[in-house]
Amino acid sequence: MPTYEQLQHLSPEQFRRACGVKLQTFNRLVEVLAEAKAKQKPGRPSVLSLENQLLLTLEYPREYRTYFPIAQSWGIHESTVCRMVQKTENTLIKETDCH
Repeated sequence: MPTYEQLQHLSPEQFRRACGVKLQTFNRLVEVLAEAKAKQKPGRPSVLSLENQLLLTLEYPREYRTYFPIAQSWGIHESTVCRMVQKTENTLIKETDCH
């Protein structure tokens, strides 16, 4: 999947087709992730931006790929993909459940 930097120049319809959610929804999810990250203690920085972490997380159920090929396409380790998907999903579930 292309990175967020590559997708942000697409039309809203093309963006939705590429990642499975509307651009407004994507931006709101990034805001939720950023708010949750601001509440956490600082730790080791991620190699991917929040936008790319969300894209990676959306790619997992959308394309039915396992962690290994996703890791290869993003240039990170398989276990990093697993942790990133779980953390992003859990954060979105927790933070959007109370709103």
